[in-house]
Amino acid sequence: MGRKTKVALTVGAAGVAAWAASKVVAKPQPRPRKEALEFKDPVVLSHRGGMKSAPEHTMAAFSSSAELGVHGFAVDIRLTKDEEIVLFHDETVDRTTDFSGRVSDYTIDELKKADAGYMFEDAEGNFPFRGKGEQIINLRELLTAYPHMLIAINLKDSPDTYEGSLMPSKLWRLLEETGSEERVIVMSTFDEQTDRFNLYAQNKVATGAGNDEVKKAYASYSSRFGHLYNPRADLFCIPEKLGLFPMNTESFVSFLSNLNVSVYYNNVTERDSFEKLLNAGAAGFITDEPALAMEVIQRNS
Repeated sequence: MGRKTKVALTVGAAGVAAWAASKVVAKPQPRPRKEALEFKDPVVLSHRGGMKSAPEHTMAAFSSSAELGVHGFAVDIRLTKDEEIVLFHDETVDRTTDFSGRVSDYTIDELKKADAGYMFEDAEGNFPFRGKGEQIINLRELLTAYPHMLIAINLKDSPDTYEGSLMPSKLWRLLEETGSEERVIVMSTFDEQTDRFNLYAQNKVATGAGNDEVKKAYASYSSRFGHLYNPRADLFCIPEKLGLFPMNTESFVSFLSNLNVSVYYNNVTERDSFEKLLNAGAAGFITDEPALAMEVIQRNS
């Protein structure tokens, strides 16, 4: 046996020993129970209220989805010039209204004058909501209008911006005022934002994993050291694939579920995909096709 072979065997043995020792010592900490995620059946949240049937983030969209029997909504939030939390996806208002400029350039009263249905186009090329009085709404209005719905709240403003720096504290104060702590999920692609929010919430609110946390979890799962992973979020809202990596396997869902982490899938639009993910153990969906999602779940229940 050559010297290189002996070294390789020694290193390999040391690796196995380290893995075995870590299995003995490591004690993964499952996430504590969160009321917002305690559902018996898979959850359906309409994306921005249901973007295909009505203008996104409008009362028309939320009303339409609510009539389908969905469990709630997934919304994006931004901060206005006068520090009001409004439901809005893009940084600018050009794509969905008859206004132009950034959300943070306007006060809530100014934004209320915008036509939130101006750009919505149906399958026939018509603009059925233009001039029909649809307004940009704030988060308080939605929480008040649907007090029993689950709301997944996505913090869109970057933590590096002025608006982003204020958002965690502003959001926590609003949730406290409205008594909504146990019926919302707070998430952001920026893990830093949910960490900041949790400084105020102190684990009283369910939180979703950001991009870095998802990557960390998948790396742990796909290695031999998954037993060392301790989640920092209660929910993973993920696509079926992240780059080249499949996120839709039963084993990955089970890995997270064993840590009391719920898995919701987004960007799902096909019947076969809904059924496959249900079989894999998905706890819910954030979708532009809430009617289809509800139908598939009811048929598979």
